[in-house]
Amino acid sequence: MRRSRQAGGGFDLTCQLLASVLEASGQTATRLPVVYQPGGIGALAFRRSVTQRPADGRALVAFSSGSLLNLAQGRFGPYTERDVRWLAAVGMDYGVIAVHRDAPYRSLSELLAALRAGPGQIVFGAGGSIGSQDWMKAALLARAAGVSHKSVRFVAFEGGGEALTALAGRHVQVLAGDAAEVARHLEQGAPVRVLAVLSPERLRGTLAGVPTAVEQGVDLRWPILRGVYVAAGVPERDVQEWREILARAGTHPALARELLRAGLQPAWAMGPPLEAQIAQQMLYYRQLATEFGLLR
Repeated sequence: MRRSRQAGGGFDLTCQLLASVLEASGQTATRLPVVYQPGGIGALAFRRSVTQRPADGRALVAFSSGSLLNLAQGRFGPYTERDVRWLAAVGMDYGVIAVHRDAPYRSLSELLAALRAGPGQIVFGAGGSIGSQDWMKAALLARAAGVSHKSVRFVAFEGGGEALTALAGRHVQVLAGDAAEVARHLEQGAPVRVLAVLSPERLRGTLAGVPTAVEQGVDLRWPILRGVYVAAGVPERDVQEWREILARAGTHPALARELLRAGLQPAWAMGPPLEAQIAQQMLYYRQLATEFGLLR
């Protein structure tokens, strides 16, 4: 399997989770190796799959909603979601809005009030640059506060881990991050307070006590789908074999155990349901890209 970010990131989480489930369910004799292919939040791995190894049915490539967001903005060059075969969604993560535990904001409404009063005085930290998932969460939060996203200060980091370190060190005031990653850092003692999860319902696990943005009167949701794909040129027999393997793995008890360990929510999907979900997300992301002037 291929991941496009460093160990501990979202793509690595997807690969390690699926490798564990495939091995535990007996679908693979040994644990599948994970290969690191950095570049453009999945862009390089996507391009290599499409152009250099279009018929390689041995490699599963990790994707997330961040990959789809970049595709929608044209950041993957001439390629679109139709250039690969989406095999399976293995789990769902969600966005979060967090601050330092000693910050004056005790709720999302208090943070929104501060944004309205002085948007340029609050610095957001997040993984990725302008147009990334984390940037989009911050921009949508600014919109919810009734201020322009251009008036909000945004510091980009290589990943969510670096952004969390900056928040812990008070170099930024707000983090627009991912629930699973933030939960892991909280479990390790990070000085962070999560103000809201951007999910339709409260999450299980470490963040179970955190209210959703919707509960707090802010219609802001950010689901993060995590899964795997192969190139569109992979022979149909190989695609079908993977689908059968993944379908068996998806019903094994190991999946629920590994999702809980990873801090992800159940969201296993394959075939037409997954394709419909991706099509819906792409439509929404293209709409956002147009609204925020991000199309290339």
